[in-house]
Amino acid sequence: MGFAAMLADKYILISVFDIQQRFQLPSFQSILCLPSTLVMLLGFSSGLDPIMPAQQQALFAGGIFKPGISTSIHITGVFVIDMKHFLVLFLFITSQVIAQTPKLYNHTSNDVHVIHSEVLNQDRRIYIHVPKLDSADINKALSVMYLLDGENHFHILSAYIEYLRHWQVIPPIIVVGIVSVDRVKDLTPTNSLIDFDGKDDSKYKTSGGNEQFLTFIHQELMPYMEANYKTSPFKIFAGHSFGGLTAINCMLTRPDMFDVYIAISPSLWFGNKYILRLAEQRLPGLRMSNKKFFYSVGNEGGAFRGDLLKFDKLLNHARLKTIEHKYKYYPSEDHMTEPIPAYYDALRFVYKDWKYDKAK
Repeated sequence: MGFAAMLADKYILISVFDIQQRFQLPSFQSILCLPSTLVMLLGFSSGLDPIMPAQQQALFAGGIFKPGISTSIHITGVFVIDMKHFLVLFLFITSQVIAQTPKLYNHTSNDVHVIHSEVLNQDRRIYIHVPKLDSADINKALSVMYLLDGENHFHILSAYIEYLRHWQVIPPIIVVGIVSVDRVKDLTPTNSLIDFDGKDDSKYKTSGGNEQFLTFIHQELMPYMEANYKTSPFKIFAGHSFGGLTAINCMLTRPDMFDVYIAISPSLWFGNKYILRLAEQRLPGLRMSNKKFFYSVGNEGGAFRGDLLKFDKLLNHARLKTIEHKYKYYPSEDHMTEPIPAYYDALRFVYKDWKYDKAK
């Protein structure tokens, strides 16, 4: 604090002063904006000494300072003091309040890539999230999750992985969100115009491009990730609805393409239950080595739960000793809310035996 004062008969004129107050209190996560000018009337006995205490009291009484704010106050103005009566204080105040934000562990920066696919003859947008790494993991090759419908579920999975990684529940995992262009085409295994209710629907006219789409992932997207990121051989394939249907189709037709398959409310009704019929043929002789499979359903009604229970029965009947699988039912979740708990449970299932290496 500094000021210059001139004494002239019965008036004291404080021509310039600057006051800085800084209060280190618990954080308040917003910025307080004060009016650029403020007029305050203060009455107290004459003398210079009371100016600062009185001013402080007035600022607190006026609600300018709030508990939990780290504040810088800059005040310039003019005092006119009548030594016998009262003080009229004109203040021109600017205020800057600095929120004391705690250091966060969360790390949500993502990369957006556009890859030209020769297989699909189109550009494809890809979201990529690389988790924040501890110093011990900087040079470590990371597992990769390839996530369908990236525009819907990418941030959910990225947040789950970031949180669980931070608390050493799962290892760091790269998330690759594949953004849909024509999901009916990309995420269905056969051409069919029959909708969920058994009626013809022209919106399914492009269906049946699943094989070509899986080839794009295998021959173009995976090599792209391996060339640009430090990845380990461990790969996860996850999808919801038509994406879940695609995950199961991939497991049945390309079982070695991924180590883990996650199917949330798979649309097994599609194509007159095409995948159920394929599973009946393929599962008994399916050659899979050390795979994991998580599949779930909500309260959608209709054929969703019944079809998945049929698939679960086929899987158990096949007695595949080289695949560890888990079925889960969410009676309180509908088709669009089920991915929230299901993807979390899938991650916990996949890494239930994983232990953080404290010695590294």
